[in-house]
Amino acid sequence: MAQIYYNLIAKGMKTIGDVPTRWNAAVQALIDAAAEEAA
Repeated sequence: MAQIYYNLIAKGMKTIGDVPTRWNAAVQALIDAAAEEAA
């Protein structure tokens, strides 16, 4: 589920604020990991 939310955020369809609290930390970790790979 976290991956689905991450993909929606990456496509600009959702923001981290739209992610349910239950998945927020996992989605943020995916975003952070992607940012580190891009750097």
